Amino acid sequence: MIALSVAAVLAVFLLYTSLAGGGTPSVSPSELATKTGEVSLAGRVVGSPTGDPHGAGMRFVLQDIEGKQKQRVAVLYKGSVPDLFRTGRDVVVTGTQRADG
Repeated sequence: MIALSVAAVLAVFLLYTSLAGGGTPSVSPSELATKTGEVSLAGRVVGSPTGDPHGAGMRFVLQDIEGKQKQRVAVLYKGSVPDLFRTGRDVVVTGTQRADG
């Protein structure tokens, strides 16, 4: 019963934060070209990630999760890599989209 209550509160919080619009905009790779500054990018990891996430950075490619467009975006990631991160997984990364791409 307690777990159900906690889940309900979490669901309401997530709904509120997604509708409030005050956070970082979440976009797909096909929508990224129109954004600059801080963004949250949701996509599917394709290809093989390369590099060192704790050194110069790990590079990988994200593509749209759904839809007919399969736009791809290169990502440079620095930091801890979750255990479940691998090719074919859907991930969300938050970072900065520069005006020069």
